[in-house]
Amino acid sequence: MMDLLVNLYSRKLDDLRQRAEAVEAVIRVALPPEQHIVKDWVRTHFSEYWVSEVGAAMAHQPPGCLIAVVDGQLVGFACYDATARGFFGPTGVAESQRGRGIGLALFHRALVAMKAQGYAYAVIGSAGPVDFYVKAAGAMPIPSDNEDIYQGLLRIKPGAAG
Repeated sequence: MMDLLVNLYSRKLDDLRQRAEAVEAVIRVALPPEQHIVKDWVRTHFSEYWVSEVGAAMAHQPPGCLIAVVDGQLVGFACYDATARGFFGPTGVAESQRGRGIGLALFHRALVAMKAQGYAYAVIGSAGPVDFYVKAAGAMPIPSDNEDIYQGLLRIKPGAAG
């Protein structure tokens, strides 16, 4: 996995906006009283590490956690300023909802929020679907020597109690 850089002043974001507007989901900032619901959902669908990042993103004012809702149900989330300032992610969409553009819409709204808060660039740390980010927003790989912010991250060993 590699880190990517997104120019928040790129014209590619206009194309991204048009695609995101067509998505049939409500994308909005998660409210503090919903934090336990979002964390439980992320724990069920993704990982405890991402639950920690949701907590960090929710600690900001305004919260740096967006959610996607379809028919009153949480179906996705995206965070920014969680692991580090200027970082986008983590983000995820329920398996049953993938392919409907919800991840794209969450990504767009997070980038817009970051730009509104004064960022000129967003870093996508340890980006999973690199091609998605390159195509959606013109993200560019950040050269590194296999070193990133997650280097040395404490991890639970398989089979260990915890």
